Amino acid sequence: MKSSIHFDSGQWPELWQASCRLFEQTVVPNQLQAWILPLEFVDAIATEETIKINLAAPNDFSAQWVREHYYKIIISGLSQIIGHPCELTLTVKEDTNELKLNFFEPQVQSPPVLASSSVSPAMIRGSSTKTLSAGRSGSDYPDSRYTFDSFVVGASNQFAHATAVAVAEQPARQYNPLFLYSPPGLGKTHLLHAIGNRLIAHNPDARVAYLSAEKFVNELIDSLQHRRMPQFRSKYRDSFDMILIDDIQFIAGKNTSEEEFFHTFNALHSSKRQIVVSSDRPPKEIEGLEERVRTRFEWGLVADISPPEIETRIAILKSKAERDDIYLPDDVATFLASYVKSNVRELEGVLIRLQAQSSLTGAEISLEMAKHELKTLVPEEGSCFTIESIQSAVAKHYRLKVQELKSVTRVRTVALPRQIAMYLIRKYTGIGFKEIGLYFGGKDHTTILHACQKIEAGLEGDQEIREAVETIQNLL
Repeated sequence: MKSSIHFDSGQWPELWQASCRLFEQTVVPNQLQAWILPLEFVDAIATEETIKINLAAPNDFSAQWVREHYYKIIISGLSQIIGHPCELTLTVKEDTNELKLNFFEPQVQSPPVLASSSVSPAMIRGSSTKTLSAGRSGSDYPDSRYTFDSFVVGASNQFAHATAVAVAEQPARQYNPLFLYSPPGLGKTHLLHAIGNRLIAHNPDARVAYLSAEKFVNELIDSLQHRRMPQFRSKYRDSFDMILIDDIQFIAGKNTSEEEFFHTFNALHSSKRQIVVSSDRPPKEIEGLEERVRTRFEWGLVADISPPEIETRIAILKSKAERDDIYLPDDVATFLASYVKSNVRELEGVLIRLQAQSSLTGAEISLEMAKHELKTLVPEEGSCFTIESIQSAVAKHYRLKVQELKSVTRVRTVALPRQIAMYLIRKYTGIGFKEIGLYFGGKDHTTILHACQKIEAGLEGDQEIREAVETIQNLL
């Protein structure tokens, strides 16, 4: 049992200021000034296991940016200064001087506050603070930010959107299971969450689970290790009216996971409960997937999402700008949509980078700014990259030999460059995962997919990866 925490309530703002001084050692000054120093301390609650700290950001965009780029830094600094594990939530200070709760991560019910602690459970509550309920927040529930209203519909995704709405409004009636597939970053995950949120809106008592296939596999492994298989089976076969599973291709080739999923699928389907899964390819193209599982996926409806056409890309940008209160001129939206063609996540990421640049410099987003920003993200028109040229550029940047990128070693100094090379080859040549694997010593297609997804995520939240990718693209 951890010792009680003995801080007077008046000390908490001072502890936050001390943490800010610590951040000066790890965050460059202009970023510190732009993103972390504007955060205001709201309150803190000490429990036996942790300290829950609530900070306020000046607006929604700032909150989102801090969540994606500085969450770990802030948690580490607070824990170091306070000398106790910390948890963090972020509030957004509105013009009305009220605070709107915006969770960093899905929250769970707090354990009882220590009666012996000198910290009051109320802990310096601001008079103008309003705390909203987390509702169904949790790792097994849909994210309330993703709805059908915020999903931009175009010719490329119209069919998938229509079937998703039908499933949400009449689950287990026509399309069970619903299988959605597309390359990464085109909206599959958004639709999965939107289905769950629409069902919950129509039926607040509905039991809906959202999870990744990786989480399903990890829970299965943990249950096997600790002999909790009855609880695992009860959870997924008996506890939900609808199950939404993302990236189902990750169970392929994992015999025990496929076996367990097969029986879970049968239990849900026979009791007329809805199953929705997503993948980066159709069922017939998932290598290593058992035939009996493949045929189950094809029982219902298989719907694909294609890369959006330019009109839809422009609409996506304008919708994102409106939601985040970003000034986006029409010529900039058209320019961005013309050059970032295949990935909605990357398209929105460019807009976030422009907003960050605008915030840091005080200049409005302009066509000139967009052109400068895109130089590091897309090749010049007419450029032709080969697998060999990309491998050579990555090897040169990291001072490695190309043969090392193709080796089996997993040390990070080689593994990360190899993943970046795989990502850039996929991005600029468009060849399949299986083919890319052949150029890296016969790596499995799932290894290539994992590498691409890791680097995509890193471009949003990892400065090391982002700078490396930009430098290599400049080399190319």
